[in-house]
Amino acid sequence: MLIKWSIVDYMVRLSVLDLAPVTQGSNAATAFRHSLDYARHAERLGFHRYWLAEHHNMPGIASAATAIVIAHVASGTTSIRVGAGGIMLPNHAPLVVAEQFGTLESLFPGRIDLGLGRAPGTDPMTAHALRRTLATDPDRFPEDVLELMEYFSPQADHAIRAVPGEGLRIPIYILGSSTFGAQVAAAMGLPFAFASHFAAAMMLPAIEIYRAGFRPSKYLSQPYVMLGINVVAGDTEDEARLLATSARESFASLRRGMPIQLPPPNKAYEKDVVPFGAVPLEQMQLVAFVGTESTIAEGLQKFIHATKADELIAASHIYDHAARVRSLQILASAGSALTRPN
Repeated sequence: MLIKWSIVDYMVRLSVLDLAPVTQGSNAATAFRHSLDYARHAERLGFHRYWLAEHHNMPGIASAATAIVIAHVASGTTSIRVGAGGIMLPNHAPLVVAEQFGTLESLFPGRIDLGLGRAPGTDPMTAHALRRTLATDPDRFPEDVLELMEYFSPQADHAIRAVPGEGLRIPIYILGSSTFGAQVAAAMGLPFAFASHFAAAMMLPAIEIYRAGFRPSKYLSQPYVMLGINVVAGDTEDEARLLATSARESFASLRRGMPIQLPPPNKAYEKDVVPFGAVPLEQMQLVAFVGTESTIAEGLQKFIHATKADELIAASHIYDHAARVRSLQILASAGSALTRPN
C-alpha cells in the first residue's frame, strides 16, 4: 500500500533534481560532498523533495549508483523527502529495486520517493554492458512497474518476498520524456513527472494525455503533474547568463556524443542562453529560467499558468558550488508564493 495523495490547495511545490555533477578539475568524491551540502541548503530553504537521477557512462554525473547516493543524502538531512528521479527500471530486476528502496524506507521512514523511468539512462553500448537490458524489452515497463508495486504490498503469502520492502508505503512516480510515460501514469493512477528540463517538445501533449486519461486509484485521487525545469539564478542578469553557459557547453557536447565533465563558464556559449518566453512553449526543446529573482519569479508563474503544474523540480548545472547554492537561495525566494490556476 502506497501513500494516497490529495491536493488540498493550489500552492505549487518546489523541489530539487540533482545529478551530483562532476566539474572539470574535480572528482566524484567532491561531487558527493557538494550534493549533501546542497541538500542541506534545500532542506533549510523549505524545498519539498530532493531527487537524484540514474545515468551511466557520463563523466559529468556521479549519481549512477542512485540508491547509495540517496542514502548518503538522506543520512545527512532530517526532514526533506529524498528519492530517485529516477531509477531506470529496464536496468534492474524489480525485486532488487524493491529491496533497495525498502531498505531506504526502513532507514529513513516517511522520507523516500521512488520515481521510475523506461529509458536505460545511457547510450546503447553502455545499456548492453548493464546486462539486464539485453533480456528486457523496455515496452514491458508497465508490467515491471506492476511487479515492483506487488513486492511492496503487505500480502504474506508471496512465494518471493522483498525483505525489506513488503508492506512499506513508498510513493511511486512515473517519469517520462514522451507520451508513453503519461499513458502509463494515467492508467495506473500514479503521479507523473515529465522531463521538460531536457525534452520539452512533448511536454504539453504528455500533460494533456495524462490528465485526460487519468484513472483515480488507491494511490492518488486526481492527477498530479511534476515538471522538470532548469534554473540558473544570479544577483545580476549578466552573472546568471554567464553561469548558465556551463550547462549549455555540457549539453552541446552531449548532443555531439561526447559527454564531458561540467565546464567552467564560457562567454562563447552566452548566445545559446535563450530567455524564457523568447520561444513559444510548444516549440521549446528544454525549459530553462535564467536571471535575477524577479526574472525567475515572473517566468515561473507564467510557466505554471500555462501548464497548471502541481510541482516544479529544478536542476541547476552550475560550475561553482557557492554560486549554485546562491542560485538555490534566489530560487527559493522567487518561488515562495507560486500558485496554479483552478
